[in-house]
Amino acid sequence: MTALDVAAEPSPLRLAGTLGVAGLIAGLLLVVAYETTLPRIERNRADALQRAVLEVVPGATAMQRLVWTGGALAVADAGTPSDLPAIHAAYAEGGRFLGWAIGGEASGFQDVIKLLFGFDPQRRVIVGLRILESRETPGLGDKIYKDQDFAANFSALAVEPPIVARKKGSKREPHEIDAITGATISSKAVVRILNASVAEWLQRLPAPGSEPPLKAGGGR
Repeated sequence: MTALDVAAEPSPLRLAGTLGVAGLIAGLLLVVAYETTLPRIERNRADALQRAVLEVVPGATAMQRLVWTGGALAVADAGTPSDLPAIHAAYAEGGRFLGWAIGGEASGFQDVIKLLFGFDPQRRVIVGLRILESRETPGLGDKIYKDQDFAANFSALAVEPPIVARKKGSKREPHEIDAITGATISSKAVVRILNASVAEWLQRLPAPGSEPPLKAGGGR
């Protein structure tokens, strides 16, 4: 190695400094990208949730978020903490209350299943179901959101006594559903989520007829 080669080699200190600057720039770019895209991501999530709420409560055209705080339900606003237990009230044109959209999640066969269901407090029945997130087995467990026969279980499903999954074609009672053949675990996971969410929220809901009115400017 010649003296010229030695002089041309950067020192360890210079290498460390260069890597540090490169890392700092990369980190700043990631932060800028995150801060730039976060509002759009949050808007997309809010829009997707609104569509789901209006889907699981038939006839609904507007909704508002309510949180459980201080032992009571309160209409959420911009300053409401996002980590409070929450549900959504759904309304028809003119602000007439139709029902509740309630979420829940639990482990399925492969991963966590997240869902949203509509609840009619007058009839005390589930009136719609939407799977929000699922990684269940393609062709089997994914039928919980692809199989129309399975979805039909949740158009007028009684919640009392607790919901039960039966072998397909054998349900007889209003609180029973037909499980998906070959995907019993996923079907029962959905039932488990529904029963847990009903048990959690039924005692918190106001009496039928005393639901909160839709606030002016409400709808999300």
